Amino acid sequence: MNWITNYVRPRINSIFSRREMPENLWSKCDDCGTMLFHRELSNNLNVCTNCGHHMAITPRDRFTALFDGGIFSEVKVPAPTPDPLHFRDQKKYPDRMKAAQRSTGEKEAMLVATGEIGRTPIVAAAQDFSFMAGSMGMYVGNAIIAAAEEAVKLKRPLVLFSAAGGARMQEGILSLMQMPRTTVAVQMLKEAGLPYIVVLTHPTTGGVTASYAMLGDVHISEPNALICFAGPRVIEQTIREKLPEGFQRAEYLLDHGMLDRVTPRTEMRDELVTITRMLMGLPPAVRGDLPPPAATEETTPVKDSTAE
Repeated sequence: MNWITNYVRPRINSIFSRREMPENLWSKCDDCGTMLFHRELSNNLNVCTNCGHHMAITPRDRFTALFDGGIFSEVKVPAPTPDPLHFRDQKKYPDRMKAAQRSTGEKEAMLVATGEIGRTPIVAAAQDFSFMAGSMGMYVGNAIIAAAEEAVKLKRPLVLFSAAGGARMQEGILSLMQMPRTTVAVQMLKEAGLPYIVVLTHPTTGGVTASYAMLGDVHISEPNALICFAGPRVIEQTIREKLPEGFQRAEYLLDHGMLDRVTPRTEMRDELVTITRMLMGLPPAVRGDLPPPAATEETTPVKDSTAE
């Protein structure tokens, strides 16, 4: 050991050492394994630029890409009774709720907003699968009713993005009661002559599929989304047979008449503009006259929130 080893080399290393790279700059595609730069992935709406795999996206990010200029107004949703059954498994229900709120930054599993897409006014609702698997509890039921009432009041179509693991077990029968409640909300739209468009995203399962997710006038899905009541593993264990390739995936359901379209996320906005204007009896949108779908990453979109 000498002064070169003890002093000079560490000094040189400290001067020329590379700075540590932040951990959140790259994401790995769940399907093909490609490493994707976060800005490139965000600009492509969380769709893999290599294989087209659709990754999860939050309702706020979805609405920012959906509405003109990324501008939308939140619709206030009545808060239900917290922990009505005093449910506890490995954790207390309120503790699970607080953990989900911290990790997602949202109050609950559904966001409702109003705004314009292609200068066409709509009401939109979107489930957040990262919030307790997007499970359908009383708040989600209240959110769909609030969305339907807002659509009827403003005479606008309702576009709903579903993503759920089913009913929320911590609310028991009160969660299952949201199935008829949301069905009545959808009926309100039909009686008012307003379109109800459902965009099914991965995954949409359980009681959500058995109620409001399959009651739309038009059903669109993102590619390869799992859409079912009981999952394929449960069915295989029940019938003791191997299921067909791609069973319960969006493309399989499209081939068997349960969906109207399978549309990539990057093309979804234009598809919804066309469909909503058609169902509302409006003239087709002039493509060159359409406002931009969202602000760039350097520009933060302004959200006029009425939920505060």
